[in-house]
Parts: sequence; C-alpha cells; structure tokens
Amino acid sequence: MVEWFTVVQVAVAVAAGLFCLVAGLMGRLPNDLTLGATAVVFVFLLGQVVVALIAPVVGNVASGSLLEFWTYLVSAVLLPPLAGFWALIERNRWSNVILGVVCLAVAVMVWRMNEIWFVQVA
Repeated sequence: MVEWFTVVQVAVAVAAGLFCLVAGLMGRLPNDLTLGATAVVFVFLLGQVVVALIAPVVGNVASGSLLEFWTYLVSAVLLPPLAGFWALIERNRWSNVILGVVCLAVAVMVWRMNEIWFVQVA
C-alpha cells in the first residue's frame, strides 16, 4: 500500500462524509450527489483491496495483524453499498446522515488499516 493513496482515500472519505452529513442535516433527500460521493469512497476501497492483494507479492508485508487488517477492509468494503442500498429504500433525510457516518467510519478504518500495515510491530 502506498502512503499517499491512504491519505487521499481518507481525505475523500472525510469529504464525502461531511458532504452527506451536511445534506442530511439540511433536510435533503438522498440524491445522485450523496450516493455518488459514497460510491467514490467504495471505488477507492476496491482499489485498496487490489493494492492489499498485490503488496505481499511485491515484498511489502504488513507489520501488524493481517486478520485485523482484512477484517477492517472487508467491513469497510461492505458498509458503503449497504448504506447506499438502505438510502435508496428509505429515501429520507436521515439516509444522508447514515451515508455521512458510514463514510467517516470508513475513513477511520482506512487510517487504522494504514497503522496496521506500516506502524505496528508484529
């Protein structure tokens, strides 16, 4: 995993989360912009799955628990589509708040995955 990719991914997730939270608190219903912001976070997560699969092959091994890393990654990958699906079903202003919270939770998970990969001592 590349450090800049993690920083960009966290920034995108935080920006998307704040955008969705503000839209929800303003009383807006989920629309293409809030669902699209969550979809961008999901695409970055899919990129991280690819990077995490390739990294050990090229010699970049994790310095922490791989079980914890993959648990965070699988959880993070599942959250945006489930929240988006729920937002499409519910279609109320709180759906945007949920999308925002999910994006912010993903940002925290991505940061923690970075800590596991680079910082922890095995």
